[in-house]
Amino acid sequence: MMYLIVGLGNPGKKYARTRHNAGWLILDYAYKAKWQKSKSASAAYCQTKIAGQPVELFRPLTFMNNSGQSVAIAAKKHHLAPTHIIVVHDDKDVPLGQIKIQTNRGDAGHNGVKSIIAHLKTRSFVRIRVGIRPLNDLPAGQLVLKNFSAADLKVIKALGSKIKEAIELIIGQGLTMAMNKFNPVTRTLPTP
Repeated sequence: MMYLIVGLGNPGKKYARTRHNAGWLILDYAYKAKWQKSKSASAAYCQTKIAGQPVELFRPLTFMNNSGQSVAIAAKKHHLAPTHIIVVHDDKDVPLGQIKIQTNRGDAGHNGVKSIIAHLKTRSFVRIRVGIRPLNDLPAGQLVLKNFSAADLKVIKALGSKIKEAIELIIGQGLTMAMNKFNPVTRTLPTP
């Protein structure tokens, strides 16, 4: 069965290097895709294989808040189970340079994820949350529309290969394996 790898972002030059476009940037860095356009889905896509499985790389060309419309059209076209949809998106709560893989969670205030949940009527798709929070915190609304600095963009570019590996692991060996390998370990200190 096919997998849909969705990178979230906003169309237009003024958003191209913003932190909110981390999903688009990651797909570009990881796959060097030759994008085609789908008018009916309002998206850019590229078909390939990952871990021996057919895959469609997918970038909604709607604004972030309407990403779910495009994703729902692609999911219906390919008869996809939600577990075969992997959404790569920015996350202001994850430090820059880290990723977190999850499924079956709420939107945590991310409008693109909120739109996908609303249109698919489920939360059981896979999410790869890409950390965009630099050390000098800004309010979330300002942060996501700020451009990456040159140094931060290098960090995101380096994450491309890590996320590519995570996606191969999800498709080839399962979500649990990928979560065990890539999610940050949270250690609790023993109580005195």
